[in-house]
Amino acid sequence: MIRSFARLAVATLPLAAIVPAFAHSTLEVQQAAIGSSYKAVLRVPHGCGTEATHTVRVQIPEGFYNVKPMPKAGWTLETVTGPYQQSYDNHGTTVTEGVQEIVWSGGNLPNDWYDEFVFRGSFASTLEPGTFYFPSIQECENGEEAWIDVTGDKNAQMPAPSLELVPAKVSGH
Repeated sequence: MIRSFARLAVATLPLAAIVPAFAHSTLEVQQAAIGSSYKAVLRVPHGCGTEATHTVRVQIPEGFYNVKPMPKAGWTLETVTGPYQQSYDNHGTTVTEGVQEIVWSGGNLPNDWYDEFVFRGSFASTLEPGTFYFPSIQECENGEEAWIDVTGDKNAQMPAPSLELVPAKVSGH
């Protein structure tokens, strides 16, 4: 019996290294091509300590445009729009302003539950390969979880959800 428990403990040790990754807000798909459209699924794994999350805010960085959030039953959806620092070509139409923040509010995500918040948009063809961040904030009754660290520090306590931008594949057509 003791040997079986010891084997189980050794076998599950690699899982312990994975568990902390689930404590952070993350994106489901962790890679996208420059110049491509992208469906972002923000995974919110818990509330604020023991409190339920009632608002989720996502900041939309420059270079991600034509943003459309998905409504979520039981939540109020708002977008904050404004001018872009540069213009983007959206299927032949020049776009100079758009969504800069998405806000889902009035919901109830208890600390013991998990949920996803979805939006889509396009990555500008002028972006460089590397890490692209979507800073996000969970608001609760008496506090917040601010996932806004964009330093790239692997030991950051509150890293912003991110993905790796890779060069677009050259088509053989």
